Amino acid sequence: MEKVYMIDLDGTMYRGNKIIPSAKKFVDTLMERNEEFFFLTNNAKRTKKQNVEHMKQMGFQGIKEEQFFTSSMAAAIYAKEHYTGRNAYYIGQDGLREALIEQGFFITDNDVDFVFVGLDTKGTYEKYSKALSFLLDHAILIGTNDDRLLAQSDGFSIGNGSIVAMYEYATNQVSPKIGKPHSPILESALKYMKKEKNEVVLVGDNLETDILLGVNCGVETVFVTTGVHTKDDVERLQIYPDCIVDSLEQLL
Repeated sequence: MEKVYMIDLDGTMYRGNKIIPSAKKFVDTLMERNEEFFFLTNNAKRTKKQNVEHMKQMGFQGIKEEQFFTSSMAAAIYAKEHYTGRNAYYIGQDGLREALIEQGFFITDNDVDFVFVGLDTKGTYEKYSKALSFLLDHAILIGTNDDRLLAQSDGFSIGNGSIVAMYEYATNQVSPKIGKPHSPILESALKYMKKEKNEVVLVGDNLETDILLGVNCGVETVFVTTGVHTKDDVERLQIYPDCIVDSLEQLL
């Protein structure tokens, strides 16, 4: 059975705003072969349309909105399925706002039931503190993902998980674990993509998120060494992918 690739973005397709050339060759070849593939990302910032535009600006072609599933989408679905209440305040960007509205949440700062936390590269101390006030007034903390670091073209930046951990420390709440490497994002993505676990392969650069998700959920994995982790990290972290490549072209 030919499996469908579920591909990470940051560190796998690009670093920051810089394309990874071998990733473009990989995606171009999949499209030439008419092979189905999707993008599964913990990055909660962008809407589906913005993800398409971001990749197009770097040189990717032919990517469609329906090929993306993000931790914002997973977080909104999870909260809708597991809790009552629909009033939401959020730390984040357009992608999180879009996902919340699509799932029927009302964006407000009155009678707040939830504070959703996704990466906000323009977040301010004032906004973080406002969210804290709702959490201390019994709103539920929902973090989109646990990423500690994000791979950039010139190194790394703070990941959303570090912000979520700040709120957990400040409030004594524990956010549900939704993004990679936790099962809710995979379960929601498979339902969205109409696939079963044995039909997909997870591809990514982060052993602690992309690969551990596959290990935890019994899904085949490919680790590519273009982002957060290196081959040396496999033994250090004792997270073992099914396949290791230095370039996605090796899969073609």
